[in-house]
Amino acid sequence: MNTKQQWLQAFTGGFLATLIFHQGVLALFWLGGAIPAMPWNMNPVPPLAVPQVISLAFWGGLWGLPVWWLIRRWQGPSYWLSAILLGAIGPTLVAMLVVFPMKGIEVNATKVVGGLIVNAAWGLGLAIWMQLNRSRWQAESR
Repeated sequence: MNTKQQWLQAFTGGFLATLIFHQGVLALFWLGGAIPAMPWNMNPVPPLAVPQVISLAFWGGLWGLPVWWLIRRWQGPSYWLSAILLGAIGPTLVAMLVVFPMKGIEVNATKVVGGLIVNAAWGLGLAIWMQLNRSRWQAESR
């Protein structure tokens, strides 16, 4: 598989990891009464009026690119741990320091910890997707 296809897979992995892992953990929080907002929010958001979860998944896809760029050469525990840590820290920092203030959303310890958890799950989901595809790429090249 060529480099362009790997980057497309990284975007796809980030997109799907948002829908499955990020929103899945958010659903557990919601079901446990820890957060008021339902996961998989289909309310339209500006400027394109796409469902909120699709907008979030798009950004998850974009985040998949730099995370994949950083972890792509690692294997074993380093691969998994770096995917989880980069997934947790990068998107959470941007959300808390840029997105939330722009939207007038309060940042507190609970949101930071929650963000780290759901984004770590996202990073794990991306790593799983890319590992599955890596196995396929290696099989195709033999």
